[in-house]
Amino acid sequence: MLDRYEASLRGLARKSRLRSLSGRAGLDFASNDYLGLAGSKRLAEAVATALANGTPVGATGSRLLRGNDPEHEVLEEKAASFFGAERALFFGGGYVANFAVLTTLPQKGDLVVLDELIHASAHEGARAGRAEVVEARHNDADAVDDAIRSWRAKGGTGRPWIVTESLYSMDGDRAPLDELMAVAGRHDAFLFIDEAHATGVYGHDGRGLAHHLEGRDNIVVLHTCGKALGASGALVTASAVLCDYLVNRCRPFIYATAPSPLMAVASATALDIIADEPDRRERLARLVTLAGTRADALGFKPSGSQILPIIIGDNGRAMALAEALQARGFDVRGIRPPTVPEGTARLRISLTLNVGEDDVSALFDALSEECSR
Repeated sequence: MLDRYEASLRGLARKSRLRSLSGRAGLDFASNDYLGLAGSKRLAEAVATALANGTPVGATGSRLLRGNDPEHEVLEEKAASFFGAERALFFGGGYVANFAVLTTLPQKGDLVVLDELIHASAHEGARAGRAEVVEARHNDADAVDDAIRSWRAKGGTGRPWIVTESLYSMDGDRAPLDELMAVAGRHDAFLFIDEAHATGVYGHDGRGLAHHLEGRDNIVVLHTCGKALGASGALVTASAVLCDYLVNRCRPFIYATAPSPLMAVASATALDIIADEPDRRERLARLVTLAGTRADALGFKPSGSQILPIIIGDNGRAMALAEALQARGFDVRGIRPPTVPEGTARLRISLTLNVGEDDVSALFDALSEECSR
């Protein structure tokens, strides 16, 4: 009965792609807690105060039943104002939010154009939706434009949806948002921007790389709460009409138990922290500069962001390097296909305020030694 599953696992092992769970150990160069908020005293005190004041741990139902707590609404109102959107909706996580938007808002007869390197959740949501789906070359606005023109030439009459990350999770590079916005304008298209790795880190007061675009009718943005905000969940910001449509038509929203009200409290507090404490972004920027300089000296291309890929290529070699660094006290994880394209297995170095400049220097000293073995 289990033979085919065992055979599949053996096949993954032969390709150095077999995965297993491992706990936290060593200096944090693996998490997405970029601003070090997950363990912040201010966040913990806000949650503790909410508990003491009677905020329940669980929502106990969907938002359309008894699960709509005041804390959810406070967060959504604050997030809409903070990011410059008309409305915001709180989801349980970034994966489900991406899936929810792309299975609900693009309609039958529409076209979804995905960047080829976008999050897996966007690919899954688009495939499960009702619109036609095509991929475009990574960060190539002309390729997006060509895809839409080709679709129109073949008789496409619906609305195009351009889907991108603002800062890519595995390469740490930025999307050409203004160019994509221009493409959307030419084709009367929607632009859906996943700010997962930019929220809290970039933009005025940490409002993200797409902040200057928010508030437009054709802009939908996803802000995760489980990365730089240090909590969990995700916020979708959009026009009131689209948010109302999601409340009425989005099955992952309608039929899911609402996120914990405590996470709404934590996320709302995190928005206050990133606005009140700009020094966190400044300290992170210094780590990015240092790591980029050290990576360049070793022959690896700096990304210019807190996500620094050290491209190794071979799956086995990438994982062996990761294990060697872990044994030396640095929590660096290897990333292999299918998460990244074939032949681009890598170390994904994630820079966070859970480490300091001395730690970053020590990591690259160790990486230099291990690469020379």
